[in-house]
Amino acid sequence: MDNRSLGRSGLTTAPIVLGCNVFGWTADAATSHELLDRFLDQGFNAIDTANYYSRFIPGHAGGESEIVIGDWFRARGRRDAALLITKVGADMGEGGKGLSAANIIQSCEASLKRLRTDYIDLYFSHLPDPDVPVDETLEAYQKLIDAGKIRAAGGSNYTADGLREALKSAAGAKRARYEVLQPHFNLYTRNAYEGALEDVCLEDGIGVITYYSLASGFLTGKYRDKADLTKSIRGTRTKDFMDARGFAMLALLDDLAAQHQASPAQIALAWLIARPSVTAPIVSATSRAQLDEILGAVHIHLGADDIARLNAA
Repeated sequence: MDNRSLGRSGLTTAPIVLGCNVFGWTADAATSHELLDRFLDQGFNAIDTANYYSRFIPGHAGGESEIVIGDWFRARGRRDAALLITKVGADMGEGGKGLSAANIIQSCEASLKRLRTDYIDLYFSHLPDPDVPVDETLEAYQKLIDAGKIRAAGGSNYTADGLREALKSAAGAKRARYEVLQPHFNLYTRNAYEGALEDVCLEDGIGVITYYSLASGFLTGKYRDKADLTKSIRGTRTKDFMDARGFAMLALLDDLAAQHQASPAQIALAWLIARPSVTAPIVSATSRAQLDEILGAVHIHLGADDIARLNAA
């Protein structure tokens, strides 16, 4: 497997990261464990979750995904084979929210307990916290690094200015540096990352793992009209992509998929994998068939003309 460096963290990941937000939600524990087994067996390593998953579902308190992963670690004994990513900062109700030092330390301990592990490889700020100085946040991460409870820190949903501020805070101080960014980026949704934010990542050697890499499933080609929105629980999220631009993208993905004997999802992921600033896209699956299709994207090699057509879509 062609592993890639995650910024300057010393950590490496295969070209696809497994999104575990569906664990304990649309993928039950048994299915989730099967997917984790398959993912590692195929030579991949990085798995992405958050303490918040899946608090967004009525009746869920958060931590469901971490618990599923922790039970898998205990059952399989494969902790050292996985690069474990989780996050802090989203609203956990009485469990706390935000990026204060107290909440980061407390939330890390809670995640470690749920995950049944002594350390987290990459610990993300799930979203910026305007009420807490970034110095305090990064000092808390450094304490966790010094204690051996996390190996590196990252930031998710940051703007170019916010990321620059965090990097400036870490420079020459006893504070952790955001080594990896997790932005919302895919073939359809590009403006928030391309431009200034991408430039910062390239200039400062920041690793990038993208989320919503398939636009909530729209770029798989599974959802092509309003009648398709009921195909899955997450299907309604794709309705905003059903415009002239989105349908033109699907037509191009269909064309390139036929040329490469691939699927539209594999082409969309191969485009991300080929982008110089992107380390790896995060993608979730709820079945072995979905997972195998996703992982097949690493074998698709797009030519310069293919990439140019996708860039212009």
